Amino acid sequence: MHRFVAKANVDHFIGLLSSSDLTPNKRRDITALLVAELHKLAHDLEHLDFAEKKVAEGREKVSGVRSMRNSHRFGTTERQQAEDLLVAHENLQTVLEDFCHRLRVKVVGRPL
Repeated sequence: MHRFVAKANVDHFIGLLSSSDLTPNKRRDITALLVAELHKLAHDLEHLDFAEKKVAEGREKVSGVRSMRNSHRFGTTERQQAEDLLVAHENLQTVLEDFCHRLRVKVVGRPL
């Protein structure tokens, strides 16, 4: 049951971190909560599949936000907001990629 809750929390925290409305302190705190939940899942192959799915979804999200940012003209408020959101998604993606890599090494015994 606790693994189900941990996965739900991961999804929730990723959703929160996808917002551009977070202050740096709130983003830091939510990222710490996300990392704590990810560590609860760092045990077996089933969770590696979950982590790899989140990484793949994150890559798609980063790509989409990058395209959205590129659709705005330089120097506009919209471009700056999109740039801030892109940075947030890239940082989140780094957290997810790092966790997935560490879990893969732990479960499989080697990185891919």
